[in-house]
Amino acid sequence: MHIAWLGKKSPFCGNVTYSRTITNALIERGYDVSFLHFTQGEADSQEWPDFTEVFLPCLYKSQVYTIPTLGSSHRLRQSLEKLKPDLVHASLTLSPLDFRLPEICRSLNIPLVATFHPAFDKKLRNLKSSTQLLTYQLYAPFLAHYDRVIVFSRLQRDLLVRLGVPEETLAVIPNGIDESKYSPGQSNFKESIGAERLFVYQGRVSTEKNVESLLKAWKHCELGETSKLVIVGDGPLVSSLKPFYNKRHGVIWFGFVANEEKRIEILRAADVFILPSLVEGLSLSLLEGMGCGIACVATDAGADGEVLEDGAGVVLKTNRVTAQLKTLLPVLEEHPELTKLLGEKARARVLDRYTLQNNISQLEILYQEAIKSYQESLMNRN
Repeated sequence: MHIAWLGKKSPFCGNVTYSRTITNALIERGYDVSFLHFTQGEADSQEWPDFTEVFLPCLYKSQVYTIPTLGSSHRLRQSLEKLKPDLVHASLTLSPLDFRLPEICRSLNIPLVATFHPAFDKKLRNLKSSTQLLTYQLYAPFLAHYDRVIVFSRLQRDLLVRLGVPEETLAVIPNGIDESKYSPGQSNFKESIGAERLFVYQGRVSTEKNVESLLKAWKHCELGETSKLVIVGDGPLVSSLKPFYNKRHGVIWFGFVANEEKRIEILRAADVFILPSLVEGLSLSLLEGMGCGIACVATDAGADGEVLEDGAGVVLKTNRVTAQLKTLLPVLEEHPELTKLLGEKARARVLDRYTLQNNISQLEILYQEAIKSYQESLMNRN
């Protein structure tokens, strides 16, 4: 089967990781994959597998959204006419082109599948979550015209159904990780930074990730003598937070780590992984931490609470995160037997629900169903 994948290769974000991981896995299973992605003409140094690439011109792209040029939809249509794929899979980049995709694919008689990534908090507890809801409200009428739409959790599915997307269009296929790669193992990282107990945050340092709430709680608890908090990631708030939370408080700013083996080394050394987000989709970083068998703490934003439900981790409310962590952090530091048990449960949850191979198997079934359904609809129209 020939899949035309529409996504992006930069800048680094969850969408990029998702596109790279899934297309690699599809190629390993024998699929022919063409990759169509937005570019401003920059050189791309990322190592991706061999496949046909099509460059779609854009005026601007960020981790959050993309602005294509006026000619990008024409370029996309021409490319699909030439490639003649069996199916188009769009990892939606929050771009105006997303709204035209159903029309373009229908005119070419190509089934269209989308993965809808945006973070959300169904309880609307803060300004950021209400802004994300607007994205869902904007997209819902257009998603209804896709042949299938992949979401990561039942909460996300239920939200889109309430906004008018037909339930039969939606498929819940969670993110998955390579459980053999993200697994418990030996690591000398803790010793290298002089920590007896290691707490890790991994992700973007930005408003919606709520890292400052974690830092405030950490500083208040004064755990820095024997424990360390490592911040793995970069973002717009680093320069404003770093002067106030530093090595004197046991906080180590590690920056963005591109090397996957190094990230795994850090996770394997950790005792606790903390994700204090205000809004989320389904965090790959959280799944990676769980896969490495460490105790995980996350808010119930997006699907993260669903991932950790029923004892697979500790779930916080998105309001008053600092207050909750002030109570929780000393408990996690003082009771290694508790973090060990939580880590074992986190690993078991990943093996049960969130492996990459299971993700791809579900995706294969979805592709077959989408093609069959589309062919039947063509016959009915004729």
